[in-house]
Amino acid sequence: MQPVDLALALAVDASASVDYDEFGLMLGGYAAAFRDPGVVAACTAGPRGAVAVAMLLWSGIGAQEVVVPWTRVADAAAAAALAEAIGTAPRLVRPGATALGEGMAAGLALLGRCPAEARRLVLDVSGDGRHNQGRAPGPVRDLGAAAGVTINALAVLNEEGPELLEHYRAEVIGGPGAFVMHCPDYPAFAEAIREKLWREIGGVPVA
Repeated sequence: MQPVDLALALAVDASASVDYDEFGLMLGGYAAAFRDPGVVAACTAGPRGAVAVAMLLWSGIGAQEVVVPWTRVADAAAAAALAEAIGTAPRLVRPGATALGEGMAAGLALLGRCPAEARRLVLDVSGDGRHNQGRAPGPVRDLGAAAGVTINALAVLNEEGPELLEHYRAEVIGGPGAFVMHCPDYPAFAEAIREKLWREIGGVPVA
């Protein structure tokens, strides 16, 4: 794969707290974002004119699966193909606990396997629950940040409310320019993830 401006690993919560409809809204939101002209423009605006994107699902210990392999997005057609792959991705992991740190570690490993040399590395974490199984997310975050990875997060507050946002801020995000966003529920996910992807792909500074 040719070099890219950004390698972006999407780590998506598929634990038991995410029901069938909510899962569809999440993946549909990611797919819609990669069809958005602003996000596509961000993908192709850098010096290398492309980004690489992959997606994995995570839930409990040992339940992490890559559902969209590394894809180079250098034009609208490639972005549309990526959107189709995301929107039709199967839920390969079994519903289970929220092993957030395990999911983050799998996301960092996925970044390490990116076949393209990238100027930036970003792990995009989205979910609706705090860590409750497996390795703690904080030390995993620290390892990623020490390696130069930016870990951003989107907290869906329908299950746990503002406490989840604080958990993500304290234990999940890290690295250069890291930020956390939130949305109140899954119907609001699509707009939130569109803005989040636009920010992280474009490298837009966030206060």
